[in-house]
Amino acid sequence: MRSKIINVITWIIIIIMLFIAFNFYKSNNFNEFIKSEMNLNTSEFKRDKEVKYSKTNSYKITSNVENDATFYKKVKVNKNTPYKVKCKVKTENILPENDISGIGAQISIIGTTEKSVAITGTQDWQEIEMIFNSKNREEVDIGFRLGGYLGKCTGTAWFSDFSLEEGKATEGKNWKFACFIFEKTDVIVDGKSVKLSMTDNDISDIRDTINRFEKTVSELSQNKMTANCDTYRISDPINKLTYDEEFGYFVASEDVENSIKDIVMQNDYDHIFAIIRLGNEEHKNDIQINDWIGLGSMDYYGIGYSNIRLPNSSRSYMYRYNTKINTFPEEVFLHEFLHSLERTAEEYGYSIPALHDNEKYNYKSQSLTGLKDWYEVYMNKQIKSSNGFIGLPNQVYTLKPAKNSDFKYSYIINEFHEPQNFIEEINQLFKNIVNNVRAISQKMGVGQ
Repeated sequence: MRSKIINVITWIIIIIMLFIAFNFYKSNNFNEFIKSEMNLNTSEFKRDKEVKYSKTNSYKITSNVENDATFYKKVKVNKNTPYKVKCKVKTENILPENDISGIGAQISIIGTTEKSVAITGTQDWQEIEMIFNSKNREEVDIGFRLGGYLGKCTGTAWFSDFSLEEGKATEGKNWKFACFIFEKTDVIVDGKSVKLSMTDNDISDIRDTINRFEKTVSELSQNKMTANCDTYRISDPINKLTYDEEFGYFVASEDVENSIKDIVMQNDYDHIFAIIRLGNEEHKNDIQINDWIGLGSMDYYGIGYSNIRLPNSSRSYMYRYNTKINTFPEEVFLHEFLHSLERTAEEYGYSIPALHDNEKYNYKSQSLTGLKDWYEVYMNKQIKSSNGFIGLPNQVYTLKPAKNSDFKYSYIINEFHEPQNFIEEINQLFKNIVNNVRAISQKMGVGQ
């Protein structure tokens, strides 16, 4: 009789221990996600059964000190295919280390600049999404993040209800450009207030140059692509600038996101120009500019983004057509857009000459037309080299950014399935054990 009682007690203890162990597992189980932190062992990763959007436990990250923390999963993708990742997110007291808009609770592709909007402060459950094109990749690390590649933050974020959607890339040679003319700049630089405004002549010159850019794109690409430009005058002043050691101050997409996001969201644009003034005769040296008139190869949520800067001198013919001084005022627009095509070609695995390699191939800037001859051979793969003709491949003109219209006939990929019952929980547990043993064996060189 005594032995039976002992056996019963033993089983009760075992069951209690298993129950405790299983609950501990559920509160710490991140399924197949890998946890990562900039500052190791700083943030807390937990599964939360109290704060959740649906019946499955949410994924919770808490950073009491500034950190960039994420959990991510490696996902197989098809090349040159648009994808949309969505999730629900709730936040509490998220405070970025600076006022850049790209820091907070977000979705991102680890090791890249590709990301969703970043949620900060204290906000209830809402849906966020990230759209990207796989380009030349066959797998990507999709992460759910508290922080970002732009900086760290503190606070708590809960993530739930992940989904992955595959669309179909929209082909076509017509590119849609959003040209934002920022009429005013009102910033504090090195403790000094700098207020700048565009004149009516400035805006008129830029509008004329944009019209010329549309025609020039078709002409120099030999009709491999066309350009359709929408111009917007933004009266809200630019209130912050981004600094870089190489380029000095410039206007990053994060600096003007609040002014452009609604327009961009409502239209399927392929490229964005931010036309700005960072100096004039009175404020020639107040804002440090390290010898640039345009900056390209940036992006705004996957869409190409470029700065076009007005020269300090009102007498400049940089963006003004004149038969005796400048017959190619659209050069800066074309040059910066080509930097985006250059980046795209490289991301798709093409080997191309650098846009700035014109002198290497004996093309020099001319007094009236600048580098127009170089751009034409570059855009049509007509640069003579020891390996034949090189330049941008024809395919690059159809490799446009992923956008919402690519998901008209999309389908869901079941990459983020959550266990829905006890049996699935147990199966997931054993799957995780096997994966962990396999990972440890690989690190130790077992079975190699």
